Amino acid sequence: MEDVLDVYCRPYDPRRPVVCLDESPKELRAHVRPPLPVESGRPQRIDDHYQRNGTRNVFLACEPLRGWREIKVTERRTKQDWAHFVQELVDVHYPDVERIVLVMDNLNTHRPASLYEAFEPAEAKRIWDRVEIHYTPKHGSWLNMAECEFSVLSRQCTQRRIPDEQTLVDEVAAWRDERNADTARIDWRFTTADARIKLKHLYPRLHG
Repeated sequence: MEDVLDVYCRPYDPRRPVVCLDESPKELRAHVRPPLPVESGRPQRIDDHYQRNGTRNVFLACEPLRGWREIKVTERRTKQDWAHFVQELVDVHYPDVERIVLVMDNLNTHRPASLYEAFEPAEAKRIWDRVEIHYTPKHGSWLNMAECEFSVLSRQCTQRRIPDEQTLVDEVAAWRDERNADTARIDWRFTTADARIKLKHLYPRLHG
């Protein structure tokens, strides 16, 4: 925990940007009957019944200090999907930095082995050498600021019925572009000192 909190306290360095990464499923649901439109004094009415159209995975990476984020919708959440998303971060979004300081949870797909399953060894090592990984602890995914972005994404965009993959892709892209244009940042204030006070029950006790 303290490792991640110390990373968040680093001053902004464009050569080693701190980027938070996370993923979340989104169930695709289509209306069976068209919603009744908004009327004076009455909100839109939506039928409880819906058609299930499967689930898609949403990768989200954000650089909190710069107010930037990227989103990618994938059919699944496999090791290869994660590896290709990291490759895109390295080669497309951060081609000129020394290293990406990457904060993410300790999921079994978030490993160098995933890169080696997706790419040839030389390419996998090239990508891995461009990132500096910091894992959030078990049951500590709330320390990942990408979860803050997912919360905003849900409230502003995806917390409603989205019928198909293309609509999901278009909607999250529009949300991303608008939020990036606003350079919306995350003001993280929970520090290691706070953790030692508020979460002291998580620390081992020394006796003697």
